Amino acid sequence: MKKPIKHILIIRFRRVGDSVLAVPLCTSLKKSFPDVQIDFVLNSAIASLYEGHPDIDKIISFTDEENHSLIKYLSRVRQVMQATKYDVIIDMRSTVKTLFFSLFSLNTPYRIGTKKGYNVLLHNYCIDNHNDNLTDMVQHNLQLLRPLEKEAKITYDPELRLYVDEKEKNSFRSYMEKQGVDFSRPVIFASVVTRVAEKMWNPERMKDVLRRIIDKYQPQIIFNYTGNREEELAKALHKELDNDPHIFTSVRADSLLDLRAMIANCDFFFGNEGGPRHIAQSFGIPSYAIFSPGIVKSVWLPGDKERYQGISPDDLSSPTQQGQMSAQDYFNLITVDDVWKEVDLMLNVYLAKK
Repeated sequence: MKKPIKHILIIRFRRVGDSVLAVPLCTSLKKSFPDVQIDFVLNSAIASLYEGHPDIDKIISFTDEENHSLIKYLSRVRQVMQATKYDVIIDMRSTVKTLFFSLFSLNTPYRIGTKKGYNVLLHNYCIDNHNDNLTDMVQHNLQLLRPLEKEAKITYDPELRLYVDEKEKNSFRSYMEKQGVDFSRPVIFASVVTRVAEKMWNPERMKDVLRRIIDKYQPQIIFNYTGNREEELAKALHKELDNDPHIFTSVRADSLLDLRAMIANCDFFFGNEGGPRHIAQSFGIPSYAIFSPGIVKSVWLPGDKERYQGISPDDLSSPTQQGQMSAQDYFNLITVDDVWKEVDLMLNVYLAKK
């Protein structure tokens, strides 16, 4: 008789977008093993995003201090692995550092990782999930469940889902109303600035598209930003748009809990690709994203291709041309008309109800 799978550990460090794309793994496991406990390992800076998620039983967060000190990191990993006897470890990135989770739990029957040249001795199931037949990152991630097909019929669920408590959502909605947001009109969450400068589309072109959106749809547009640098850029962009009253830079999300509540109260996402767009999709909010060079749209934009769309310079060029251009020149292949043509079609569909 098989021993039932009771405890599963999923390891997914890195940033918001990566972790959101890992959630379908948790959902699929809950549907396949309803009584299982799922522990999710994350960086502490993003852990709060998953508070209250029904498919995650325990969040194990690592601080920057623990991640940057090898001694503290190893001590914490050992502590985690000694505290619970896991039946399954899923090491999503399978880096040299994350291999220590498996090293400290060699009796775990399923130690699953992405196939690398160095992990064969610690992961007894190494999955080659990077091939051209897998269309996006969610499908890549779900391939890590294949070894568990020996234990049960696996229900593969690719949908991104985050959750926000209604009280929390309504509280932030009230705050937005106090800042002047009128929910009888469309509300667009706009990611106009980025943490990494190279991922930000040309601000002059962004302003032009925003003017067209305002002229045609008269929406309320919430400029998202994090930190002093992004705030300065967002407010400067607003000023260059003559402080248009359709745009709000006073609505602040000072934490990921605020950010998820803010996004959950919006009708549409527009702007640079990144973690906030993934959060928007996890709430079913239609989105249009602008992808920077090196971020492959087909990989990082999963789901309903009508509801969740975007544009990449790869859509407008060939690999040969890309190799002959600088990254910025390649990014600049995306014109105002390219973006407006597509986002206008989406707004005409998804904002029509307002």
